[in-house]
Formats: sequence, C-alpha cells, structure tokens
Amino acid sequence: MNKLIQTILTFLFLILSPNIVFAAASDEVKTSSADFETTTFEDEIYDPLEGINRAIFSFNNVADRIVLEPVAKGYKKLPSPIQSGVGNFINNLKLPLAALNQLLQGQGKNAAESTGRFLVNSTVGIFGLIDVADNLGLEQKEEDFGQTLATFGVGDGFYIVLPLFGPSNLRDTTGMVMTMMTDPVNAYAVTQGEAWAIPFRTAANAIDQRSQIIDEVNALRDNSVDYYAAVRSSYYQNRKAAIMNTDDDILTPLPLISIEFE
Repeated sequence: MNKLIQTILTFLFLILSPNIVFAAASDEVKTSSADFETTTFEDEIYDPLEGINRAIFSFNNVADRIVLEPVAKGYKKLPSPIQSGVGNFINNLKLPLAALNQLLQGQGKNAAESTGRFLVNSTVGIFGLIDVADNLGLEQKEEDFGQTLATFGVGDGFYIVLPLFGPSNLRDTTGMVMTMMTDPVNAYAVTQGEAWAIPFRTAANAIDQRSQIIDEVNALRDNSVDYYAAVRSSYYQNRKAAIMNTDDDILTPLPLISIEFE
C-alpha cells in the first residue's frame, strides 16, 4: 500500500512540475475598485504589527507573482480530469482532521459524514482520486483547529501575516500548529519513512487552491486602493463565515485569497 501511495504522489509530481515553465496568462475579471472596498468590518481588526506585516506581505506578493501564480496557471492548463483527481486526492487527506474538529465542535452528524466520505473515497474512489462520496450525498465540510478554538470562545488575537503562509491571526496560527502536530496523514508518512511526502503535499495543496482564485486575486490586486487592507479584510470576513458556518455570499464580498498550507 505504501508503494501505491508513493506511486500516486510521484505521478502527481510529474504532472505538476513541467507546468512551471509553460504557465499561461488567464482571462481577467472585469471589476471596478468599488467591488473591493473595505467595509466598517476593518475597524474591528487588531493589527498592531502592521509595519512588519506589510513588509512580509510585500515579500509574499513577490513570491506569489514569481513562483506560485505561474505554477498555478500552468496547472490550470492540465485536462480537467487530472485537476479534479489532484484536488480530490488532496481534499480527501484533510478529512480525518476535519472529522476530529467536527467532533470537538459537537457536530456529530458532520463528523460521521466526513468519516464516511473518507472511507468511501479512500477505497471505492481509489485513494480519493475520484469523489464517489459526493454522489452519495456526503459533501465536503471542512473544519480546522482555528474554527474549533473559536467555538471554545478563543478570540482572534492580533492579525499576523506569515511568510509564504499568508494572512492569519494569533488564534488561527495556533490552530495551524495544532494541525501540523496532530495530522494523522503526516504522522503516518513520518512513521513509514516517507516524510518527503509532507512538503510535497503542502506544495500541491497550495498550487491547487491558488489555481482556483487566479482571476479573483488579480482583480483584487489591480483594483484595490490598498491591497494589503483588502486582503486583510477578505481574510477576516471569510474566517468569520467559516466559523459561523454561514453562506460565504452573505458575509464575504471579497474573495478568499489565503492559501492553506496543510
């Protein structure tokens, strides 16, 4: 089984890596600056490290333009079935921790569905490459430790921009560390001497997510009066929607442009 998993990951790497060179520009989204104006929600954000955060944000923006965005554009040129397979495989690996967080939040039904989804897709769906569970009504419902801490009453804390990881806050950064320490997939890879798969998984996840928001990020970047403030507002609005399990269209007029490196 270990050899099969390694073969799948190696196959995904061979698919993704050549597209760094052959990235192509995507169509631009037609928007106006008014679409990305920050709201009074900005007044609630505590950002005492703004000077440092802006410097890190600038570094991340350059790294995105030079590395992540071109790779994501190349990835978008792959046939849809390959993109779907990669995305399904990555999302399937998130389900064990999602189920755990759902249990911790008292979402017993969602935890059972996530567990069922993982079992179905890991077997019938060939290690998650095919999303069989979705056809059975078992939808992907993601929860993380940041959301769990929020349900326990832990506040946001101050805003942080992490190198490469992007927008976060003290609570969500703590949640990210908890994820890294408890992820059973990563733990299994280490015990099997396959620790190389962890950074590959992280990179593949970032590329897959970034490929889904190419136009949104470009529009936000080009039309915002203050790109940093717009990203900050976008992050908080989307996290609020995720914590409240609310329809994003209601609470998030700005696109989610942070990347989950997990």
